[in-house]
Amino acid sequence: MPASTPSPLHFVSLTQDALDDLLKIEQSVYAKPWTRGNFLDALKSNNWCHLLMCEDELLGYFVAMMGFQEVHLLNLTVASPFQNKGLGLHMLESLVLMSKTVNAQWIWLEVRVSNVRALKVYDTFGFRKVGERKNYYPLASNKREDAIIMSYRL
Repeated sequence: MPASTPSPLHFVSLTQDALDDLLKIEQSVYAKPWTRGNFLDALKSNNWCHLLMCEDELLGYFVAMMGFQEVHLLNLTVASPFQNKGLGLHMLESLVLMSKTVNAQWIWLEVRVSNVRALKVYDTFGFRKVGERKNYYPLASNKREDAIIMSYRL
């Protein structure tokens, strides 16, 4: 973990009480953010919804869905003031450890082709591009953006 990373870091499970703080970050980072309903659905579906905290401050979060011998990363976000400090990699390391406890063999994700920062994080971590989904993500004015499908072998 880089020396510039806040300490002590720890994870807590997302609760409805923490949704307002999470949504502030989600809305500040993304042009097309997840909604409260998206996060509530993730909670109801028993997806992994974990918040990365430093004391009482929310730094980032991830949402992942378990499948048969695989985990699908649905959302990984670092709050803007804490980006470029290795926190995305830290969350991916935690996701790998969690995935191994359920005997997953793969982690999968989709990422916008325009999300250069995320692509660099996933590539640095060891994810590999395995395909594309055409017109996967919504953009403004009813346009769509392609997604890159990436996987990580556990």
